[in-house]
Amino acid sequence: MTAPFNYFNYFTEIEERFQQRRGSLLLLSPLDWSMIELWRDAGIPLEAVLRGIDNAFDRYAERSKRASLRRVNGLAWCAQAVLEAAEELREAAIGAQAASRTVEGGFERERVITHLGDVARALQASLLATRQCAEIAAFLEHEIEKLNAPDATPDFEELERTLVVLEARLFAALESSAPLEKLVASKEQAARELAPYKNRMKTEQLRQVEAQFVHKKLLEEAGIPRLSLFYIRND
Repeated sequence: MTAPFNYFNYFTEIEERFQQRRGSLLLLSPLDWSMIELWRDAGIPLEAVLRGIDNAFDRYAERSKRASLRRVNGLAWCAQAVLEAAEELREAAIGAQAASRTVEGGFERERVITHLGDVARALQASLLATRQCAEIAAFLEHEIEKLNAPDATPDFEELERTLVVLEARLFAALESSAPLEKLVASKEQAARELAPYKNRMKTEQLRQVEAQFVHKKLLEEAGIPRLSLFYIRND
């Protein structure tokens, strides 16, 4: 049976497998990271993603024996194979626990406190969506106080659900406060990078990845890290 989601290794293992199969070190693009986030948010087990990448490159190797093909330069090229692998796992009743997206153990309280503190300070320093940033920062500081209590019994799964909701509100606020030309430019960039993969992805997937891409750009512009515990640095 597939192991539960490892919130620390999901990104890293996908990046390493893609680089390994491609045969050279290629830094993932913002679009690639958005694709991984889409897979994570859809509850696709790590095993399915890795299997899909392997299947996509295996097919590529067979086809390249018969014809000259352009080199694979992005994870979106593997999108359909990943979805097929995920469906195979579901049909075989493998990975049911992984699909539950339960936050597994390993989030030590001190690391969570550090993460929440870093995010709160970044929110307070941001010059964009200041009211919403201040409200979220106040919530995070309150959570830090609760976690620092001697008798604290943290429920990181519940905290993660709340952070995801707050992050969605933050995205909406940043999008409302961002200059129109920047939003348009980000969407145009996402569309350009996604263009080669339109035949490999469904319309809804394309829209989701575009939205993830734009949100990532907005956070970078505001100097704000992701709220989710998924993004705790593994130092």
